[in-house]
Amino acid sequence: MTASGEKKKIKMRSCVACRESRLKSEFLRLVRSPEGEYFIDETGKANGRGAYICKSKKCAEAAKKRRQFDRSFKEKVPAEIYDKVTAALEESGNE
Repeated sequence: MTASGEKKKIKMRSCVACRESRLKSEFLRLVRSPEGEYFIDETGKANGRGAYICKSKKCAEAAKKRRQFDRSFKEKVPAEIYDKVTAALEESGNE
């Protein structure tokens, strides 16, 4: 509970690939900044439009195959961004 006695809201998000809902902290967040740059948001609080993906290689491959980030951001996302997401998941040891 917060200081005013209210319960803290649990932040849920859904994966762009498998559409499964989970806690926000269980996802990798890709952000398009207001300047149009794409990057992986480690903090989950960066300014810009965000898209969430499960921390699994299977979801990363599905998102790349179906161009799910293109749909989320309503514009063509460069292929190297999909590769960065896959690389980030491999570095973190997720399958």
